[in-house]
Amino acid sequence: MSEILRREIKYVGGVGEVRARLLEREVGVRTIGDLLARYPYRYIDRTRTFRISEIDESMETTYVRLRCRVVGKSFTGEGAKRRFMVEVTDPTGSAELVWFQGIKWVEKRIELNREYMVFGRPSIFKGRVSLVHPEIEPIEQVLSRKEESGFQGIYSTTEKLSTAIPLKAMHTIVQNAWRIVESDPTAYRDPLPQDLRLRNGLMSLREAVYNIHFPQSAEQLRQARYRLKYDELLGVQLTIQARRTDRQKRGGGFIFPRVGEAFNTFFKEKLPFALTGAQQRVIKEIRADMISGKQMNRLLQGDVGSGKTMVAFMSMLLAVDNGFQACIMAPTEILARQHYASMMRFAEGLPNVRIAILTGSSKTKERRTALEGIASGEVDILVGTHALIEDGVQFSNLGYVVIDEQHRFGVEQRAKLWTKNQQPPHILVMTATPIPRTLAMTLYGDLEVSVIDELPPGRQPIRTYHYYDSLRLKMFGFLRNEIAKGRQVYVVYPLIKESEKMDYKDLEDGYESLSRDFPLPKYRITVCHGKMRPEDKDAAMAQFKRGEADILVATSVIEVVDVPNATVMVIESAERFGLSQLHQLRGRVGRGGNQSYCILMSGEKLSKDGRARLEAMCATNDGFELSELDLKLRGAGDIHGTQQSGDAFELNIANLATDTQIMELTRNDAIAILNSDPRLEQPAHAQLRELRDKHTKRERIDFSDIS
Repeated sequence: MSEILRREIKYVGGVGEVRARLLEREVGVRTIGDLLARYPYRYIDRTRTFRISEIDESMETTYVRLRCRVVGKSFTGEGAKRRFMVEVTDPTGSAELVWFQGIKWVEKRIELNREYMVFGRPSIFKGRVSLVHPEIEPIEQVLSRKEESGFQGIYSTTEKLSTAIPLKAMHTIVQNAWRIVESDPTAYRDPLPQDLRLRNGLMSLREAVYNIHFPQSAEQLRQARYRLKYDELLGVQLTIQARRTDRQKRGGGFIFPRVGEAFNTFFKEKLPFALTGAQQRVIKEIRADMISGKQMNRLLQGDVGSGKTMVAFMSMLLAVDNGFQACIMAPTEILARQHYASMMRFAEGLPNVRIAILTGSSKTKERRTALEGIASGEVDILVGTHALIEDGVQFSNLGYVVIDEQHRFGVEQRAKLWTKNQQPPHILVMTATPIPRTLAMTLYGDLEVSVIDELPPGRQPIRTYHYYDSLRLKMFGFLRNEIAKGRQVYVVYPLIKESEKMDYKDLEDGYESLSRDFPLPKYRITVCHGKMRPEDKDAAMAQFKRGEADILVATSVIEVVDVPNATVMVIESAERFGLSQLHQLRGRVGRGGNQSYCILMSGEKLSKDGRARLEAMCATNDGFELSELDLKLRGAGDIHGTQQSGDAFELNIANLATDTQIMELTRNDAIAILNSDPRLEQPAHAQLRELRDKHTKRERIDFSDIS
């Protein structure tokens, strides 16, 4: 970075010490380079001057520029309601300008019979055009002033910052900063080799930065955005593809050539239901990795209830058949015990397949059996929580690791599984959060990705309904009918205690309300939330799982509970949740053979995005379709399960929901570059190293090897 880009922002015209401190505190801008790296998120078009007769109701949310003459001015109202009114005309009609604040100062600046350029948001009242608190300048000043662009950038801001530096002032500051940068030819040297830039038809970096702030035309703005997105995504892909190449070169994976007695007996005699085509495909993909001689690092995506656990178990049997141990790590005690119960049931009657469990709350005998069994090799499959990564857990010959709900474990936790064998085991990470292809390409571009995209036969689609609070009594009646059939109900709240700032239903108030409408002894209600002690939380979940409670009132902590008899999921303040989390919660029902339901409760007033989320939930059960919409509505960082400590990138302008083509282009370009220069050591690639480092969090752990 050039010295000018490192210069402190306080030296830019219009900033000074006070504003500089505010910019750093509020939005992290300390230098000129920081300022120019904050791109506008939209633009006001000042290129067109409208006639007053052209203004109509459709323009009330936009900004317009009028060239007109002042023909009258007056004050009206008294006290706090006093306002200053100016009548202006042009050859096509008249309009009214209104000020409520600073009216004495404004009145002194405006002269009768003088021509001005007026800029603001119009409104139409009783057929009359009106602009409140518009910008107004004498026409000769506007015509004499050199503007960088007819498009004024609007920058993201905060409440404090917008008060101290209004939109127009921020635009002026950015102009002043650019005029300093203009004099430095070393600022924004292009990091791309010329042949690469020309081949992709990209404008220079310097042109792109200029046109993102001061577009010379709509086409120049499009090209600027494209170039800056390309740089971001290429920087990310250079890191991802380098890691992938390094891992592939190292190889060193255990080879599991045999499909032996355990796998074949289970597949031919014990399989409780026919595998779906997707399950069969994924098992074949895992099998191919296991005989390749390279260490497997595979991400398995599967919607809730798609049969990932069965795939995990059968692939574990491949490890056992080849003389290796396997383990599966789950994020919670109750999920680990669910896996253990399922796998003990699956393994019943299988020759030489011994399974143990180890959790933080394992009793002395259970812990001793697990630890001694895996150390001696008597235990083939170990099921557990994060207790598996404790130093005292030593395997005899660990060859295969499955990590369930991988987003719930930190990178450091997952990395410790590598220490359990001298040679790294094969690793399969599973997630029930469907990740759109574009996001998977970026987050997991250095992993192989498998997808289970169909549900087992016999599963009935969950019926989803959206009820406003006014229909609460109807919802209660429905719950009573389901409980009368012997079914169970989840009621989920976004908050534990009432918040003064958020008008959402809270769990404590909801529990009291339900207790009144569903009284003992006829109805049994239990509570579970994240603030409870782990043993109390597990006890509540276990009580519900055993059928000793009709209703479980909970926060989203119950995402991983599997209770086949639960047929209704009520989600209070559903507009508060993202689509992916709503879908995860809905997936807690529909686990048995009975028709299941999801009821989304909300207030009467919904935002446009909130309404779109709830409508989408009612329209489809397809998690991948919902995750694509969630990515568009909320952005990548908010998708449940992807914002984790191992994220290796930050995006400023690129959008994973809409920039698929640029993503694929940069991925291919990064692979081609690294094939010719794996370490970016050639002189022509020196600045590509800077680009890679700029868009990659180098201080974070490399998680490509540990999934």
